[in-house]
Amino acid sequence: MTMPQARKAIEAVVFDIGGVLVRTLDWTPRARWEQRLGLPERGLSALVFDSRQAMLASIGQASDEDIWRNVATHLRLSDQQLADLRRDVWAGDVANTAMITYLRRLRPSYKTGILSNAWPEMRQLNESRFGLPDAVDHAIYSFEIGVLKPAPEAYAEIVERLAVQPNKVVFVDDSAVNIEGARQVGLQVVHFSDTGQAIDELNRLLAER
Repeated sequence: MTMPQARKAIEAVVFDIGGVLVRTLDWTPRARWEQRLGLPERGLSALVFDSRQAMLASIGQASDEDIWRNVATHLRLSDQQLADLRRDVWAGDVANTAMITYLRRLRPSYKTGILSNAWPEMRQLNESRFGLPDAVDHAIYSFEIGVLKPAPEAYAEIVERLAVQPNKVVFVDDSAVNIEGARQVGLQVVHFSDTGQAIDELNRLLAER
């Protein structure tokens, strides 16, 4: 893969994690639990990730255990069943190796960052399973700063840590809402739909003077 020559127009590139650097490609482990528990398709994901506890944990106001305790109570799971389900919820996640390789190769020509809406367990898994701790100059998770994308404060935090002007940052995310939030505060954006498309758009932006 050929990298573009570094230009002055863009000085930093910031990536979302879920759906971009890490993707859920195998839904079978979650689907088995849905069939077993009588949940609708993607119902388990909704229960885990869209719960009030998950939202609070994502801004540092609840713990990982609060999330899973809510799941166990709702589904009437034993401790062992919860442990098994908790493992399987993450089992289908895989690293987007092509995107991560591209990200790593941006340095030292560009500053790089991660901006992710996540709770502590998600950070731990991303780092231990997918080797993300040393992939970027700065990684910010929402639970650490108490604010979620697309709030302007989230983007301001990563821009400040990278010590660049907003218009010299490209932000990559698969969420249209988060992309619009970044655009509103002056970041350049790439709306991720697949790896090839994202890399092509990044290369075009990075090649502009």
